[in-house]
Amino acid sequence: MTKAERHNLLKGLAFLSPWLIGFSVFMLLPVVLSFYFSLCDYTLLQPPLFRGTENYRSLAQDPVFWGSLSVTGKYALLALPLGMILALSLSMLLNVRIRGQSIYRTVIFLPSLVPAVALAMIWLWLYNPKLGLINLGLRHMGISDPPGWLSDPKWSLPALVLMSLWGVGNTVIIYLAGLQDVPTELYEAADLDGAGILAKILHVTLPSISPVIFFNLIIALIGTVQQFTLPFIMTPGGQPARHTYFYTMYMYDNAFSYLKMGQGSAMAWIQLLIIMALTGLAFWTSRRWVHYQGS
Repeated sequence: MTKAERHNLLKGLAFLSPWLIGFSVFMLLPVVLSFYFSLCDYTLLQPPLFRGTENYRSLAQDPVFWGSLSVTGKYALLALPLGMILALSLSMLLNVRIRGQSIYRTVIFLPSLVPAVALAMIWLWLYNPKLGLINLGLRHMGISDPPGWLSDPKWSLPALVLMSLWGVGNTVIIYLAGLQDVPTELYEAADLDGAGILAKILHVTLPSISPVIFFNLIIALIGTVQQFTLPFIMTPGGQPARHTYFYTMYMYDNAFSYLKMGQGSAMAWIQLLIIMALTGLAFWTSRRWVHYQGS
């Protein structure tokens, strides 16, 4: 390496140094420390004591750990497909040229701008068993004994799933961008072949926007597995009877409520492995159903 090349390298590193320092201090160091703490008995009040894989073994024998994992899995199986189907359906409807199209798009997108805490408070009132608008509407429809949405174990998790559909506006916008990139020539060719609306959706629209569907699937998958804020506020402690005790809620309680930072860090790494496995599975299956232009 010549003197001029070394000089240019040093200048480049100097320009990159703010990002490198920020990444090392706020990203790389916490990741390394969290892995080390996952191998320690660490209460935040005393120095960490190395224990090897004891935290992982104790979690494997913890019924609350498996229960929280089960709750998160059930929620993901319900919320993920429902959210994607609703967002895709709304985007197709909003892609049709009608009067007031921009107004409808704004109305669908606005709920996704509401902060999570404010959203939780709104839905707490909507789900109120006596004064909530949902149960008042059900009583007006002749249902004299509507469910206690957040107090009934049979309805608490479906209630959170229903609430998750409120924020599909961001996904709808992404789908709309993908729908507007579908070549009109494909629809014209389908019309010449006599294809109906359903055939055009199945054989033209969905294959053309499959990369967008795949992107939204990955983002929704990661967000669903990490669900925390809304159930933490609306169903503290996983009420009723831990039927809404999500994985991240138990991880938070272990780390900051029970001062078991070692177990909390171990749960964080297990969650990372779960997300990586599910994401890898999605990428593996994408070879069969995701179609990129020019491929």
